[in-house]
Amino acid sequence: MAKKADKKTAKKSSTASASGKVAAVAVPKVIWKDVPDDHDYPAAVSYLSLCADTDTAKQLAEKLKTAEIVLHPAKDLLRSTGLTLLPANDPAVVRDLQKVAQGQLLSPVLIVRGVLGKGVPAVIADGFHRVCASYHLSENEQIPCRIIDGI
Repeated sequence: MAKKADKKTAKKSSTASASGKVAAVAVPKVIWKDVPDDHDYPAAVSYLSLCADTDTAKQLAEKLKTAEIVLHPAKDLLRSTGLTLLPANDPAVVRDLQKVAQGQLLSPVLIVRGVLGKGVPAVIADGFHRVCASYHLSENEQIPCRIIDGI
């Protein structure tokens, strides 16, 4: 999964100009790391401690460390959380888009699964800005995630 991006891996997209002509635009390819960064787990605890008590947040982060990496489209991750897509000019989204343009690898996303029968949405414990940046490049971008059930 993790490899340096090159110009050949860029996706092609098209945009209409003022004259109505469609021009091809190169969209950089998101390259993902094989595993989340170590600092993603304390960030997940920080966020999850706003949704649950600190002990539960720490337990969830520990479970995330051993969860299998699975792929899901950016659009599905956003829909499952009920979150609104951040604009492409959001400062943290801009930073992630710049990383992609420079061929830097992004860290997989950490998610606590929702409970459909109870109307509880999924929670992005860490990586919301990476999901939004990826969505701006392609709503179908397959994002590697570690997903666990809540406690």
